[in-house]
Amino acid sequence: MTFRRVAIPIMFALAAGTAAASEPQEIAPGVFLLRGAIVPERGPDGNTVIFEAPDGLVVVDTGRHAWHSDAILAFASARKLPIAAIVNTHWHLDHSSGNGRLRAAHPRARVYTTAAIDRALADDGFLARNLAGARPLLEDPKLSDIRKEEVKIFVATMEERDVLRPDVVVSQSGAMTIAGRSFDVRVTDGAVTDADLWLIDGASGVAVIGDLVTFPSPFFETACPDQWRESLEDVRASGFRSAIPGHGEPMSPEEFGAYRDAFAVFIACVNSDAKPAECASGWADGTARFFGDDGKQRQAATQYAEYYVGLLRENGGRSRDCRAR
Repeated sequence: MTFRRVAIPIMFALAAGTAAASEPQEIAPGVFLLRGAIVPERGPDGNTVIFEAPDGLVVVDTGRHAWHSDAILAFASARKLPIAAIVNTHWHLDHSSGNGRLRAAHPRARVYTTAAIDRALADDGFLARNLAGARPLLEDPKLSDIRKEEVKIFVATMEERDVLRPDVVVSQSGAMTIAGRSFDVRVTDGAVTDADLWLIDGASGVAVIGDLVTFPSPFFETACPDQWRESLEDVRASGFRSAIPGHGEPMSPEEFGAYRDAFAVFIACVNSDAKPAECASGWADGTARFFGDDGKQRQAATQYAEYYVGLLRENGGRSRDCRAR
């Protein structure tokens, strides 16, 4: 089932969505959020954050679908600014498939990310394994036209896979100037992938944390949960004012703390003898504040969490692709 999330749609995606992107919303001076979405029968698009910088725009994560990258390009055109830099928080394709479309329109844009993509693209890597399983699906008469379209998007991205690789490899945490704007860039040692990137913009206090936070649950396909939990502690200690997750709404420090606590409880449950349904219910209870009275969102959170209990337990409490000791 690992092919389920990165290459084709989430099987039990119950969140509402639309096959069109909204315009970016200014969430701080010179900082804009383009919300991603999870649309039934389709793969998700992660959130995009755009910073205005002296040399142009810094785009953090580029989504999966053309409608998402088109919205980024339209924003750049409306602001009459070039896209000077693309930052990928991690290599999952709902955060990086748009790289090629953005660079086709702005060829001078440089991609900043970690080198974790190299192992994912290796012969036995996550993306390479999924590509081998993807092509036969295009001949499956039982697969819907929408899902075939999603598979084609995945295959097309893999055919231009070099756009996923960094021009600037970010290998360690520290201060960085990107397109003339200063950021505090942090690199994880395992978490969602082998090495994820998140950053804090000092001018606004906005932290862009990628899939270290996702809704309706964490996505564990390539994860090392213990290192992920440590990374959440690092985010908490960073002093951010607002955190932008990979999927979901901007979070205050207090809201982030609630998510961090729910994550720790869930992982402890996964590593116990509790029934999967108990762990899933605990996750839904721990994050109930984020769903309000939306019963479908709670149902989705419960279903995702129960699935991931099984996935993690099958691999000793981590994903198959976690290389941490």
